[in-house]
Amino acid sequence: MSIEKIGVQNKEELEQMVTKEMNQIEKSLTVVCSHVPMNDKIALDILCHDDNGQLVVLQLNVNEDDHMLLQGIQSLDYVDKFKSFLKATYSKNKIDDKETPRLILIAPNFSETLRHAVEHMRGIRVDLYEWEYLRLGDHKGLRLLPIFTWKPKEKPKEEKETKPTEKKREPKTEKKKEPPTEKEEEPESPEPPTEPSRDDFPEFLTPADKTSEEDKEEIQDETKKEPQKRKIRLF
Repeated sequence: MSIEKIGVQNKEELEQMVTKEMNQIEKSLTVVCSHVPMNDKIALDILCHDDNGQLVVLQLNVNEDDHMLLQGIQSLDYVDKFKSFLKATYSKNKIDDKETPRLILIAPNFSETLRHAVEHMRGIRVDLYEWEYLRLGDHKGLRLLPIFTWKPKEKPKEEKETKPTEKKREPKTEKKKEPPTEKEEEPESPEPPTEPSRDDFPEFLTPADKTSEEDKEEIQDETKKEPQKRKIRLF
């Protein structure tokens, strides 16, 4: 048993199937209304809002058509102008009229030109989904494939402002002036001991040392003797 692709005859049939399979696009989408004519040529296919209350326009097509991007932008502009009116009209729905609406295009195929235009578009969020209507035996079902979707920005966590703690000023304590103290007299350092000489221990003198000592005494005695005066003879 093989899976067979089935064609869809008109947009009204496709709208009914997409409305039933809204969870395949986003789980938080809630349908507000569908098939709302804006003028004689253009009609808004499906209008939803997400869990944040942002309005979402779904523009559908049963064939590949680059013109659907222009129709989707026109529908988006129409919703943006009357979002306050839509909020009052559909008061049971939680619509946030301060948020800018966004657009989702759903078609069986998208050309490279349309994809390139959506990827480089600024100021408008546009998501692309391709659909397939499949039949397996007696069962039929719509399959929606995301081709290009914008990732929602995460809201930054609010950091609690911490005020710097002020240091408590402690009272200054005056230091008590201490009375001048008399300088302590430093103890005199003892004189270094003199090395003992041989004279202090005569009993340990050798014979050679003793003779040298006697010679010294004789020299000293001779120096003490006064020289004898010579007698001068007178003729």
